[in-house]
Amino acid sequence: MPKEPHKFLEVAPWLLEERGFHPDQAEVAESLFSLANEFMGARAYFEEGFSGKSLTGSYFNGVFEKEPIRYPKFFPGNPTHTTSIANSTDWLFCRISAGGEILDLGKSTIRTFRRVLDFKTGLLRRSFVWETTKGAELDVCFERLLSMRHPQVGLQRVAFRCLKGDGDLVVRTGLMGGAIQQTAGYSFWRTTAKEATRNTAMLMGRTKHSGLGLCSVSRLQITGNVSVKVTSSEEQNFAGQELRTRIGEGETMAFERIVSHSVDRRGNLSDAELECEARSKLIHGESRSFDQWVKINETFWAEVWENSDVEIEGDDEAQQGIRFCIFQCYQTYMGFDPDLNIGAKGLTGEVYWGGAWWDTETYCLPFYLFNNPRAARNLLLWRHRILPGARQRAVDHGCRGARYPMCTIDGSETCVEWQHGDIEIHVSAAVAYGIFHYWLNTRDDDFLYGEGIEMLLEISRFYISRGSTSPLTNEFGYWGVMGADEFHMMVHNNAYTNIMAKKAIQFTLETIEKLRAAHPDRWESLAQTFSLEAGEWADWAQKAARTRTNFDEKSGLFEQHDGFFDLPHIDLSTLSADEFPLYAHWPYINLFRYDMIKQPDVLLLMFLFSSDYDPRVKAANFDYYEPRCSHESSLSPGIHAILAAELGREDEASRYFQHATRLDLDNYNRNTHEGLHLTSMAGAWLNIVYGWGGFRSDEEVPRFAPRIPGNWKSYRFRLYHHNSWIEVHVDRQGAQMRVLSGLSQLINVSGEDLLIGETPVRVTLAKNQTKDPVIRRGPGSGSGSPP
Repeated sequence: MPKEPHKFLEVAPWLLEERGFHPDQAEVAESLFSLANEFMGARAYFEEGFSGKSLTGSYFNGVFEKEPIRYPKFFPGNPTHTTSIANSTDWLFCRISAGGEILDLGKSTIRTFRRVLDFKTGLLRRSFVWETTKGAELDVCFERLLSMRHPQVGLQRVAFRCLKGDGDLVVRTGLMGGAIQQTAGYSFWRTTAKEATRNTAMLMGRTKHSGLGLCSVSRLQITGNVSVKVTSSEEQNFAGQELRTRIGEGETMAFERIVSHSVDRRGNLSDAELECEARSKLIHGESRSFDQWVKINETFWAEVWENSDVEIEGDDEAQQGIRFCIFQCYQTYMGFDPDLNIGAKGLTGEVYWGGAWWDTETYCLPFYLFNNPRAARNLLLWRHRILPGARQRAVDHGCRGARYPMCTIDGSETCVEWQHGDIEIHVSAAVAYGIFHYWLNTRDDDFLYGEGIEMLLEISRFYISRGSTSPLTNEFGYWGVMGADEFHMMVHNNAYTNIMAKKAIQFTLETIEKLRAAHPDRWESLAQTFSLEAGEWADWAQKAARTRTNFDEKSGLFEQHDGFFDLPHIDLSTLSADEFPLYAHWPYINLFRYDMIKQPDVLLLMFLFSSDYDPRVKAANFDYYEPRCSHESSLSPGIHAILAAELGREDEASRYFQHATRLDLDNYNRNTHEGLHLTSMAGAWLNIVYGWGGFRSDEEVPRFAPRIPGNWKSYRFRLYHHNSWIEVHVDRQGAQMRVLSGLSQLINVSGEDLLIGETPVRVTLAKNQTKDPVIRRGPGSGSGSPP
């Protein structure tokens, strides 16, 4: 692939560090140095303001604006509205002048700029020396922190030290509302109340259409001889203070702010209730100093790294990359609130509108399942909470059951592009896969026989009602769809969609049988509630059995969809890096003409249901589809890395691993400025554990086939499985497996069953498989079943 990394940060194992200011990378850095704690997030914008390109982004999970969609012509089934995560109150707002000169890193003279994000504390620190036009030199330091233990709390500290000269220092700080939504060009908010005293400020607002609420309350503590002026009335959307002092050589001035927030995600709380909650959180937390809050965060992150760290010896870039990804995954979601989910950009930007997509279950859920199973369960409970919206979406499409939306915050479909929102019907199958994967690795029967089976029944009903039967072959399938690869729309019988739907139905049938046997009364009640007819699930089994898979027995290839093998070929090596992203440089219609794909489609099946496909089939499909993939999607490199490692293609695996793990750090897709690819970051963890570790989790006994890339000396990871923490340590001599805590575990290593406990068990590394001949062109479409 012609994509190349773009590097400007230092390489360090526990830090993200920028030495020297890179104004051309300002927006990229804002994304990379973002802070979040599931409840809220803040891009690393300069709180003092910046005249260069910038997105002052402050977001609260689940707080969105809802606006109607205006179509030239409305068709039945079209979504009626959009929802977008709302750029909210700038609670870090700060404006600074010295000797009458305004501090602006786009114009001011500065030196020794340094910005550091510490993965062990979550503290973001930025410092530099400001040389004013009047000859003064000020050492300026900004620090900010989001509490991981008390998610409604954020903190800020700003300090000044005069190195040379003197002058009047003026700082205006507080809460600024009326944030402009970058993707819309206007503010979603109206300020409903505000108040300020000498050391406190309160600002409350509601979104203009959805009526959701946010109240922020701050307390200010000042060090130094400073006069304070209350400035709440000067601007409609601002509440805060103005600080004035004269600072001389060797003198310092600093202030700390603690800010608490309360949100009304459903529009059913009064302003008074919102304010009361925010003030109570502030009172609870204001007794601690900034440094004490840092210590509390440090204990949180110490626990995270104790269990979830991935240690790599011999590759500093990979080490930094994977820790950055793990850090951002925990910042984005910890599972403390089942009303929340994971947006594609997390809480770092507005692209993708803050909505949850199907990659939550396919890419994110495995990370949480094996690191924080409570969080994994809550992700699935969120899908159950929005089941009514999925049912309505099925009705909109003239179907039964539940058709989960392509993009959603509140459960309604808000994807305005019909080719994605209407015909990517594989989303419900991803939810079913998440339920299957979670239950298989936790045996949480309470969930499976409760919320799980309710979702599965409705998902199966949808696929049965959405499918059709071919009059020529009598096969069951899905016409007029788009698969995981979004470069081919309105195709027939996409292999990924067909097989994922088939698997969803089959797992539903297996769950029905288990429930009927174990809890017959519970099953009868459920059957009545869902009006299940006696022969309904027998029809499901028959249609699932004759679902078209597009598998060709002779070549071992799956045709991605009917007619894919007949598409004109395009050599991706002839494309230049300047053409990426293709969406921004090609006429849109040109994307659909060739056998070029955006991301793994057939290959994704061979990751999700690895045990279903033998090495010959995996090798044949990898060799055919890998050269055709443009990796336009951030989800793409990771799956290729995992399969390349499994097939013993070490060079390819290493290249894809580097791309996936440092996708945003090195801005491979040239779009890091829009926000981080959070689901891809969860996929980076998969690269280590499923890729080099050879872990597979789609069978009852977890499997490992550890390998090590040539430039690494060793690596170590841990995962939580059936109430036990398992540690895997791999070096050049072999691999060592043990249970760190919990009961002994039965695992399979390179085909051999092993019972492991606290005593380490040494195993040999997996052998590379012989590479099959590369298949560059496919045969005609086949419809057999996979081996």
